[in-house]
Amino acid sequence: MNLLTAIASFIKVVESGSIVGAAKTLGVSAAAVSQTINRLEAHLGARLLQRTTRSMALTENGAVYYEKVRRIAADLESAQSSINSDETELQGRLSIASTSAFGRHVLASLIAGFAAQHPRLLIELSTTNGKINHIHDGFDLSLRIKPQLEDGIVARKIVSLPFIMCAAPAYLQRAGWPQSPDDLHNHACLAFRYPLDGRFLRWSFIRDGQRFDANINATAISDDIDALAQMAVHGAGVTRLAEFVAAPYLASGQLVPLLEHSDAVVEPMDIYACVQERAAMTPKVKAFLDYLSADLIARWPTTNVFVEGFKDTR
Repeated sequence: MNLLTAIASFIKVVESGSIVGAAKTLGVSAAAVSQTINRLEAHLGARLLQRTTRSMALTENGAVYYEKVRRIAADLESAQSSINSDETELQGRLSIASTSAFGRHVLASLIAGFAAQHPRLLIELSTTNGKINHIHDGFDLSLRIKPQLEDGIVARKIVSLPFIMCAAPAYLQRAGWPQSPDDLHNHACLAFRYPLDGRFLRWSFIRDGQRFDANINATAISDDIDALAQMAVHGAGVTRLAEFVAAPYLASGQLVPLLEHSDAVVEPMDIYACVQERAAMTPKVKAFLDYLSADLIARWPTTNVFVEGFKDTR
């Protein structure tokens, strides 16, 4: 039995919550993972997992063993990655989770260039507006907006990106132009519903250094920002889009920017890079964040890209 391979299998079983989930991540059969765990338990002379046909749980010995070996495994990966980054190409799997819009409009195109520089990396991108669990889903890194931040992760704000208030010319000809955030309650507003708790994200502005939420008349709500953009293009009302979503519609004239001369500015969207713990900042994660930061600076040169260290939210 290869002890390191067996330990890696055990860690994946715990993190995925099942032998089937671990097998999928490792690219082997569930039977092979089960046999490996059996051999590991025989080697240790202790039961690590309490298994039934419907559930699996760590035994007391298993919980102690997992806490020890997961740190060792992380240190080994970090040590190997450090050597690889100095002498050879980065390799292995890099799993990234992101909000749907940022992943689709920013990361997807960026990953192509990063992958070309590191052909031995297997890069996996998951786009979701739901809950992100680094351990259970095996993510190395997540890119989140502020409402997704939670206790127990290590986060760093990497960029603040502009929001654009916009509407289609046809809507504005029919309903008129809002001149300030105070006018929005008289307009049809297309709002984004945050799937984690079902609330829609408020439209926040800054006036004279003070943040406030506009009183809007939400006539349509969606949990898909691209759907809201299409609603706006077809004249359904005013919406708030991240600049990277709005840009092609503004360039084509399908949407026009609003409130550009208002005494209040739209509060920007902060993007945070998150890892489960500081030990998860492996060379491949650092390399991707460096590449991401360089791309953001090039695309939004006036944007304030933050470079300070990660902050533990625990």
